[in-house]
Amino acid sequence: MFADSAKIFIKSGKGGDGHVSFRRELYVPNGGPDGGDGGRGGDIIFEVDEGLNTLGDFRHKRKYVAQSGEEGGKRRCHGADADDLILKVPEGTVIRDEETGKVIADMSGENRREVVLKGGRGGKGNMNYVTPTMQAPKYAQPGQPSRELWVRLELKVIADVGLVGFPNVGKSTLLSRVTNARPKIANYHFTTLSPNLGVVDMEGAGFVIADIPGLIEGASEGVGLGHDFLRHIERTKVLIHMVDAAGTEGRDPVEDIRKINAELEAYNPELLSRPQVIAANKIDAVYAEDEDPVQRIREAFEPEGIPVFAISAVSGQGVKELLYKVQELLKNFDEKPVIFEKEYVPEIDEGANLPFTVEKAGEGVYTVEGPRVDRMLGYTNLESEKGFAFFQRFLKESGILAELEKAGIQEGDTVKIYELEFDYYK
Repeated sequence: MFADSAKIFIKSGKGGDGHVSFRRELYVPNGGPDGGDGGRGGDIIFEVDEGLNTLGDFRHKRKYVAQSGEEGGKRRCHGADADDLILKVPEGTVIRDEETGKVIADMSGENRREVVLKGGRGGKGNMNYVTPTMQAPKYAQPGQPSRELWVRLELKVIADVGLVGFPNVGKSTLLSRVTNARPKIANYHFTTLSPNLGVVDMEGAGFVIADIPGLIEGASEGVGLGHDFLRHIERTKVLIHMVDAAGTEGRDPVEDIRKINAELEAYNPELLSRPQVIAANKIDAVYAEDEDPVQRIREAFEPEGIPVFAISAVSGQGVKELLYKVQELLKNFDEKPVIFEKEYVPEIDEGANLPFTVEKAGEGVYTVEGPRVDRMLGYTNLESEKGFAFFQRFLKESGILAELEKAGIQEGDTVKIYELEFDYYK
């Protein structure tokens, strides 16, 4: 069975405790402390595996716990670091925090490996706490605790073109004709219960097309398998609406397109900004002499800038013209892949209640400090545009910007956050 969503529990390893011991050797009556440091706990890491195309493995096992670091030993022995736990996922997997729904990582594009939960640091042994006034410390530092989280994995297929339409309009037939994909084809509703991907080979540049399973009214609200299907449209650049122009089941093709666009808009309004084409299928089954159903579809949608192509997926009539138009739209489309922005960093957001300070350090200069801010700087690449945008969002959501304004900051003033300096603008 195709699995494109899974809820799992992940937990990093605890850091090993530091050790308390003293050097005891013959003729060395006061050997001093020699307790070693504890080892680091294992990280939880997600990694893209090109050989996977579903999340089926996560349906059978729901709990993933990394090992803890080893305790420090006598004679200054450092405890062994625990192995990291690496979870393999297919490309296109989005990892979300189950409670808030925020994106932790999108395993797409250049992001092939992501440390989601860091293991705890090992504690320091008592050998680290010797001072001139404390020559025999009898305490050591415990290892940092582990971190745990429920996450939702969602697979959003990576395709250039999404093929959408109500059940039984011929999408699988078209996919099997234009690609090497071999979907099951039958004259039944919901024959396709999982997205089928195929590669269209064309002169110039081919593209990947996904047959998105049949939609129904209410899909955007989760009716039927709505959300399971709609998530796969989010990465596509061009949409092909497929309709039964012949109305072999008594459906109105114009009304069908309107309904599907309404579902797409309700699910994610950005989807309607993507280029669309309409494939008016089953023209080989049109027998009405007094009315041309394809012309009626053209009159309804071409004024809106949506081209209509009369095709027969069975005979191949009109299919080549449709593919050339899709290829043209893709060439003019922004090549950047649809990547979901990081919205949640467990180590930072777990410390939501950690304090921070905002102080005026001089004329037009303000300083911001605190453990949560320090963590954020360690996790964020401020040299990238996306990283800086994420950092700005953090400053707003954590209340730091509000505190700066309360302290009297003006546009053009300098904000110093540890080693980072930037000018403040609304």
